[in-house]
Amino acid sequence: MSFDYAAHFVLRSAQDDKGVFELCSDDKGGAVGERVKMKHWSFGRFLPALGLVMAVAGCASGGALPNAGGVPREMTARGDAASQALLYVSDTITGDVYVFSYPKAKLMQTLTGFTDPAGECVDKNGDVFVANTGQKNIIEYAHGGSSPKATLKDPGYFPVGCAVDPKTGNLAVTNVSPSSNAAGNVVVYLRAKGQPTGNYKNAAMPDPLLCGYDNAGNLFVDGAGQGGFAFAELRSGAKKLTNVSLNQPIANAGGVQWDGSHVAVGDQSTNTIYQFDVSGKTGKMVGSTQLGGATQVFQFWVQGGRVIGADAYGGDVKIWKYPVGGAAVKIVGGLYAPLGVTVSFARRS
Repeated sequence: MSFDYAAHFVLRSAQDDKGVFELCSDDKGGAVGERVKMKHWSFGRFLPALGLVMAVAGCASGGALPNAGGVPREMTARGDAASQALLYVSDTITGDVYVFSYPKAKLMQTLTGFTDPAGECVDKNGDVFVANTGQKNIIEYAHGGSSPKATLKDPGYFPVGCAVDPKTGNLAVTNVSPSSNAAGNVVVYLRAKGQPTGNYKNAAMPDPLLCGYDNAGNLFVDGAGQGGFAFAELRSGAKKLTNVSLNQPIANAGGVQWDGSHVAVGDQSTNTIYQFDVSGKTGKMVGSTQLGGATQVFQFWVQGGRVIGADAYGGDVKIWKYPVGGAAVKIVGGLYAPLGVTVSFARRS
């Protein structure tokens, strides 16, 4: 697993006796970033591999965390939350998932109790799944719900991303191994219930990060490989991940989603989403979307003519026209390090 630290700044994983972690330090070991109370720092080892340089915490300037004091306050669910479209945003630093109205982006509630939450996905009923990385499980919430609907255990791994098969309702989860000497995998929860099945591994992709199903039930996965970026497909009904060669280089694996016509794959390094036609073992780029103003988008979510991006380095969520891109049409600020985003709609009776 490769690490991408900013020059002269390193992550500190040591915990003091009050459960407070230093987010970063200078090259002499002196703390220069703000300290934040966190329950766990398991995900900290993987943040650089995911493209997050924790100088986002204000280390580079020696100042406070960006947007410090502007984090959405905790609140209970508003009575009208369940009746409208909702945007879910996971923040790995605060350990919370913020629920906003969509597209107005008004804070409706804050879901708490997570440890380093990462990628998100949603099923056809509007149920939202959150990869609760630090606790090695996936938490399911009903649309607009204020308490978990279910908890799926993911023993032995740190879940990072997820996707729901629109044909079967199966839930795929991408896992990173707790050990730097062992490979991660992809598992599938049949009908999003019970114990994980599959244990799909790929030698070219020791660290699967994010994934997305197309409309035919084929799962696409990106991640960190031996030579950098890696991309693979778990075809519907297949027993193994097949390597896919893309004709557009991608430096740092980002989101993966079926946009209705093509497989969209993000590059965190360039903040670009590339659209591919995948056939067999090759993927041909047919378009691209530049996320103007972004600094490091981890997961994105295409919703109609918009794409929403969790800008982890920028500490906000931005919304762009899709596939046009360019300047953001809306910015939801006041976050620390958002990683996951998804949009859920109220189920029609």
